[in-house]
Amino acid sequence: MGSCYNKIMLDVPIQTVWKTVSDFHDMSWAPEVITKVTKVGDKRGDEVGAMRVLNEMFHETLMTLDAGAFTFSYRIDDGPGPVSKDSVESYIGVVKLTESESGTLVEWSSSFESENENEVADFCNPIYGALLSGLKKTLSTS
Repeated sequence: MGSCYNKIMLDVPIQTVWKTVSDFHDMSWAPEVITKVTKVGDKRGDEVGAMRVLNEMFHETLMTLDAGAFTFSYRIDDGPGPVSKDSVESYIGVVKLTESESGTLVEWSSSFESENENEVADFCNPIYGALLSGLKKTLSTS
């Protein structure tokens, strides 16, 4: 089983970070990475089963959302290259926030099955890193 892991520490209260990232249909906090989010279906962005398409390429479904634990998970149903439905199985991404004395730790991880695990990780890790950098930039200017 393959995996990815990225993290960032933000000097922002956990509630502020959660409010920013917890709507599955709103990724306006990373405009340099996600240029278009298309809502699919009738579920709200805070409802399990919500679906979205990112940048007209990544088809994702919200699997869990636990506001009390500041975490959510999603699956990639289809995507480009190494995360296409023909190349990867059981791709689950997890975003978890943890409060500390110095701010909020944001962890973005994933697990998946693929014959090309390194290719998937090499594809996804830079995206997660860029998303976390976008989150930091957005929250430091708001």
